[in-house]
Amino acid sequence: MRTLCFGEALVDLICRRPVSSLADADAFVPSPGGVSANVAATAARHGAAVALGGGAGDDPWGAWLRDRLAAAGVDLRWFGLAAGCATAVAFVTVDERGEPTWQLYGDAIAATVDALAGRLLDAVTTCDALFFTSNTLVRKAEAQLTMAARERALELGRPIVFDPNLRLQRWRRNPGRAAMAAGACVPGAFLVKCNQAEARLMTGESDPEAAAASLLAAGAQHVIVTRGVGGAILRAKGMRLDVRAQPAKLLRSTVGAGDVFLGLLIARLGQTDYYPSALAAALPEAAEQAARACERWGALE
Repeated sequence: MRTLCFGEALVDLICRRPVSSLADADAFVPSPGGVSANVAATAARHGAAVALGGGAGDDPWGAWLRDRLAAAGVDLRWFGLAAGCATAVAFVTVDERGEPTWQLYGDAIAATVDALAGRLLDAVTTCDALFFTSNTLVRKAEAQLTMAARERALELGRPIVFDPNLRLQRWRRNPGRAAMAAGACVPGAFLVKCNQAEARLMTGESDPEAAAASLLAAGAQHVIVTRGVGGAILRAKGMRLDVRAQPAKLLRSTVGAGDVFLGLLIARLGQTDYYPSALAAALPEAAEQAARACERWGALE
């Protein structure tokens, strides 16, 4: 089954040494970035059929990004370079604990919408499953497009994987609006994967177990809540699994670790026609791959 990953692609310029602020950085190395691009590339590298629906600017950085996604094995028939758009670039610094800070320039979502140019619903129809995040829900036009794609997938009986990936700065620090938009994507989803903070924001439950139960009650078929060093839990009707976090041998950066985690799950789901038990079977491997990602500076390094 081919999964369509709809969303942003950008260039991460990463300072490959721990610093306390952007002002302390002295050099940056480019790496492909953006949640949807990272998930698609990770899934493709693990043997899945996966397409990226989106775009970048028609400029040298856009061509650089496209070439690296193609080299990873991502199907780019619904990925384009939008004329008049600049490819979004994020300067990324990492502190001593491996925690990143991003300074974003450009609009990756605008390039995504422009590059698709009315082709998104055709892409959903042609593919066998859909993945998206809340990053394309912030503004009205992109939110309408995203929800139309979701509705088409539901009408066709396509499995939907939703990662809230809530970045409150995109929502002008309005957590209520962000939670409402993300919550509207839960009913009918095959899988909702979120971290503990996102689960609390969406459900009001601070306990991951209670949050997972609330998301299932809201209509998700399967829920994964990641808990950082506490590992992850998988909950569904008749399915219950806890996995421990795998330690990184040498912690460099957590940039994209969650994307790698989800990309591995999508790879294994796609290879088994989204057989539900594949989630439980793949969860320990996903945790291990996320740990390996933390040993790199970038998700796709």
